[in-house]
Amino acid sequence: LGENFSPPDYCLRLPNHLTLHTMGCYKYMEEVWRKKQSDVLRFLMRVRAWEYRQGNKLTRVSKPTRTDKAHRLGYKAKQGYVIVRSAVRRGGRKRQNPRGAVLGKPKHQGINHLKFERNLQSVAEEKCGRKFSNLRVLNSYWVNQDATMKYYEVICVDPSHQKIRNDPRINWIVAPVHKHREMRGLTSAGRKSRGLRKKGHRANGIKGGSYRAAWLRRNVLRLKRYH
Repeated sequence: LGENFSPPDYCLRLPNHLTLHTMGCYKYMEEVWRKKQSDVLRFLMRVRAWEYRQGNKLTRVSKPTRTDKAHRLGYKAKQGYVIVRSAVRRGGRKRQNPRGAVLGKPKHQGINHLKFERNLQSVAEEKCGRKFSNLRVLNSYWVNQDATMKYYEVICVDPSHQKIRNDPRINWIVAPVHKHREMRGLTSAGRKSRGLRKKGHRANGIKGGSYRAAWLRRNVLRLKRYH
């Protein structure tokens, strides 16, 4: 073919599944956190769980442990944002009766196999909201767990900080109606325990805000009133 032959463009073009893609930093972090049984994460989590056990149940941290996850959930590395690590005890909610004696009907004699209605992540947000009552809880994510505790990092926002009040992307949280969102099931974890993650025909039982609202709407007779 000669020394000066150059193949046409279509010969150099790779198919889509062979195209080389470069991942960003956060994508690499996301992939690492997906493989929680890998040697790297098992070692890191074991060391961190020991460290967390030595500290308080609620600890303010200087920066998020999972930077990629925090930014996906609304965190910004600027003034007015606070990260708090919250520890909650794992397991169900044992009924607090002395010696397990229920002085009532057999229906209420269960002691051990009771489950709390909300998830532990929602409980972690509530603990944080009570302690840091001047902040607004934005979101939270899982960071670690051991045999006894689960650890979540809660993203909080200071509604009185000028950096927050002047930012149109986050100053919605300054309004008084967003006080203690975590107590009223308005955060992502709270909405999950209310069953509000569904859409379409799967959400027929919770239309109107909750299954109680849906039931009430269908079971109350409303008649038009004429003046």
